Amino acid sequence: MSDFQEVEREEIAVQFVRVPDGIEHVRRAWGELEAVVPLRVRHFYGAFDPLADDYRACVEVREGDQLVPGLESGTLPGGRYLRARLRGDPPAVYERIGPTFGELTQEAKPDTGRPSLEHYRRYDEIDLLLPI
Repeated sequence: MSDFQEVEREEIAVQFVRVPDGIEHVRRAWGELEAVVPLRVRHFYGAFDPLADDYRACVEVREGDQLVPGLESGTLPGGRYLRARLRGDPPAVYERIGPTFGELTQEAKPDTGRPSLEHYRRYDEIDLLLPI
């Protein structure tokens, strides 16, 4: 079992690429986003919406940022989340995302009205956030 923590997060403005759920679609979304957004000094998120059954590869929009044409805009909701922090080198660390979300849902009942989030803190560190 992993080490989990409850955290409170603020709403975040983002631009994103939306795709159906599924690993091949998720990879395509990240490829499309990374092709138009500089990777340095940015906060990136993945958002899975269980009701819509879609995934969004997101980049945070900060005050003063120019919006990237062709990307959708929106927000990632704030509120309480149960967090697990994954550390490890890609691509192996990505393989742990699904099983760890499984552990999180055994620990707490998710709020299905908000998406589950992946916060890519560094290339080798990901916070998984289950809305509760």
